[in-house]
Amino acid sequence: MTSGQYSARVIDLHTHSSFSDGSDTPTQLAQKAHDIGLTAISLTDHDTTLSHEEMALACERLGVELVTGVEVSLREGEFPTTRDGHAGPRSIHVLGYFLPLEPTHPLQLKLAELRGDRETRNELLVRTLQDLGFERLNFDYLIGLAGKRESIGRPHFARAMFELHPEIVGERTDESWNRLFIEWLGTGGRAYIPKTSIPLEDFIDSASGSGAVFSIAHPLVNYLETVTPSAIERTMPKVMASLRERGVLGIEAYYGSTDAHLRALMVKLTRDAGMIPTGGSDYHGTYKEDIALGLGLSGDLRVPDEVLDELKAARNS
Repeated sequence: MTSGQYSARVIDLHTHSSFSDGSDTPTQLAQKAHDIGLTAISLTDHDTTLSHEEMALACERLGVELVTGVEVSLREGEFPTTRDGHAGPRSIHVLGYFLPLEPTHPLQLKLAELRGDRETRNELLVRTLQDLGFERLNFDYLIGLAGKRESIGRPHFARAMFELHPEIVGERTDESWNRLFIEWLGTGGRAYIPKTSIPLEDFIDSASGSGAVFSIAHPLVNYLETVTPSAIERTMPKVMASLRERGVLGIEAYYGSTDAHLRALMVKLTRDAGMIPTGGSDYHGTYKEDIALGLGLSGDLRVPDEVLDELKAARNS
């Protein structure tokens, strides 16, 4: 890819680096954004803004606008889900933009709480996998993959499982990689460890007065069990109205892993709800090799930079 690839000014507001579950360092990610012609990018690592300093330096040098971001898993109680015959809160992913960076800010304390929960779950996941036959998998190996203990995420576990125990999970292919998350690490998998999440409303309240703006990441994954146009039109307007009342201003309508038809439908519904249609690729580097920065899964993602103007206006309103 070369600079100026895009015929229109576009942005990517959903990306990950090696500070969470992406393979690229922030510096590498900023360089790639520059090379493909992105005008702005948000680094939305899971539960942390510790990657911001390196990313900010690289973006400033390259002339790419950086939006401070994060992705968090939060508890949604207004639209319960049913699992194993029992109804309960669903876990949803939320993107935050223009975040306060002071370590003592209430929002940063919430992020620290989420990182602490991640550390506890990772320790339990190592023990669980060892008990299930992955005897060679340990923290030293995972740290070698992630670079540091606090960056370890499920993609690092998956890679270690393939590299250390192919006799259990088979050789790594796109199909076996996806199957591993379903059978082992994902919700309902044999080694799944549930998160102790924070209620959506509590997290939003922690940012009160800071200028932070929140958007629901991959909303169809969060709120629908079956993704069809009719299901979207039946369910999402109610969801969007509720979210807007609770302080969420954006919906990731331009999501990189949905096709153009569904993206267009989601943009329309988001506009109808009086919300901002945010967008991004959900780029993870080599951990999701079929998802390209700025282009998404199908290669036709285009997030107009006017979306960023709307987010800035919402921040200042």
